[in-house]
Order: sequence, then structure tokens, then C-alpha cells
Amino acid sequence: MSPQRIGLTMGDPAGVGPELVLRALRRPANPSEPQIVVFGHAETLQRCNALLFQDPITYTVVSVDDYAKGAVLPPTGSVIIDHHNLALKQFEVGKLSGDCGEAAFRFIESAIDAALSQKICAVTTAPINKEALHLAGHNYPGHTEIFAERAASSRWCMMQYSTKITCTFVTVHCGYSQVPELLTVERVLDTIELTAEAIERIRHRKPKLIVCGLNPHAGEHGLFGNREEERIIEPAIELARQKGIDLEGPLPPDTVFLPNKLASCDAVVCMYHDQGHIPVKALAFDSAVNTTLGLKILRTSVDHGTAFDIAWKGIAKPDSLFAALELASRLSATS
Repeated sequence: MSPQRIGLTMGDPAGVGPELVLRALRRPANPSEPQIVVFGHAETLQRCNALLFQDPITYTVVSVDDYAKGAVLPPTGSVIIDHHNLALKQFEVGKLSGDCGEAAFRFIESAIDAALSQKICAVTTAPINKEALHLAGHNYPGHTEIFAERAASSRWCMMQYSTKITCTFVTVHCGYSQVPELLTVERVLDTIELTAEAIERIRHRKPKLIVCGLNPHAGEHGLFGNREEERIIEPAIELARQKGIDLEGPLPPDTVFLPNKLASCDAVVCMYHDQGHIPVKALAFDSAVNTTLGLKILRTSVDHGTAFDIAWKGIAKPDSLFAALELASRLSATS
């Protein structure tokens, strides 16, 4: 595996992905940082660059067909793996499009294949639009499930990481009514273990974790909910403790994210999407990184959407993408 290359997908062409990718490519070169290999559409990047920037940008373009056949990439400088044969002539910036959904999926697919074949050491993804993805016939709830399926992983979870707050999730993209039936002792334990492993790799020490309850007041000893805390969450916590993991819980979700409580732990294990996403976005919207734990490959992502309303206007903040690339670099260095 090459530790010097990180794959960066362009995301939905009609969203902020292209301009964020361009900002990543425009950063001053640092020999100690991995080479960026963009999985995208060269003509779209050129079009976006001409609109937003005064000067051209230098990179090597390699067709996706040649790359799949084993084309040798230059050892330095940015590279675009160009999906030149996609139907991207007529798309409108900031508008939902099945063609853009198809393109976003193909970029992801190519990057995953490259990581599985060890051509790159990690994948960082720019945002996709779920509706566009579905219009193209790819009925995934999001990036996470695509990676979990294609990387053949049965034990995985999402992590939102920042220096201010870090959360992992037992369930992710599903309706609230589905959450209780998706919770199992095994699934909660898997998430706890994956969280502990990831934080130890990032911080080089044994972490302290907090586990949220599902219900208000963590169930109040069975007064709320269907005793999910007693039947599922508490047994998983006890099994994790037996494996040497330092953790506290299940705690009421409405007090876990108070400053003094957050300061006492390295990460919070959440039962469902908004339980952790709301505090993460409130406290670290511009710096949080989305990563999928437990895969055969390393994957990080921005923690925001396609932002069609500001796409290609030059005002999208690149902080989350830069943080995602930095985390991918750190994790790949310890793998």
C-alpha cells in the first residue's frame, strides 16, 4: 500500500464539492503530506476554476480507463482520475440532477476500488446529495452505507471527529421509529469497541468513553421506553468493561454534552443520528470530520452537505475538508 496517496472524491458536481477540491489542490505543496489523487471530472473542475479563480491550476489528468489498467501516476503533484465519459455537459450548478448523482457514485466507486487494490491509502469524500443519488438509481442512504457494502464490512459505525467533540453512532440513517428495533447488545458493543480502537490510534492512549441512553433520563429505570437501557445498552457496557474499555453510562443524553462532561471523556457513543449530530454541528460545524470505522479501508469525509444554495460562489468554507484530509493522513500513518 502506498502511504503517500490519498484519494479525494469530487462529490456532487452541482454542489460545493468541485470548489472545495480546487481549494485543496491550491494549498501550498508540503512534501510531508500525502499526494492527493482526485476522483472526479476534469472538465467540471476546469469550468469551476475558470469561474472562481483568476489563474489556472496545475495537475496531471489520467483517464479512469487508463488508471484501471494500471497507468503509472507521477510521484509528486496533484492528479485527477478523469471520469471523462460521464454525461456532465448540461448540468446546472445548484440544481438536483440524476446525472450528477450518477457521477458522484462513480467517483466513490472508483476511489473505493483504488483503496481496496492498495493504490491509495485512504479515501476522503466531498459531499453528495442523497436525492440525486436516488434519481440515478443508487438507493443508498448515504456515503457510509456505500462504503460498508463495497468494502464488505459487517462491523462498522460512523464517527464524527473533532478536537472539541467526538461522537460515534450505533444507528445512522433511519427513521426514529426504527431505532429501537435496530439496537442489539452486539451492535452497541461493536460501536463501543470500534470507538475505543479509533481514539487510541488518534490519541495514542487508552480513551475514556461515555455511552448515551436511548430514552429521556436514560429510561429512568424503565419509566420511559421499553427498557432498552436495561435490556441492551447496560449489558453491552458491562461486556466492554470486561474487555478493558474505560466507559461511563448509559447517561441521560440531555446532560452528556455539557462542557464539563465532554471535557471528561474522549468520545460519546450515541444511539441514533441526531443524538450526536446536533451537538457536533453546534460545537464544531466547520471542523468536524465524518469517518467510517471498521472498514477494510480508511475513509474520512466533510461533515456537511452539498449546499446547493452557495455552490460555485466561492464562499464555501474548506475547513472541514482540510480537517478530513489531515485525519486521513494521520490514520493512514498508523495503519
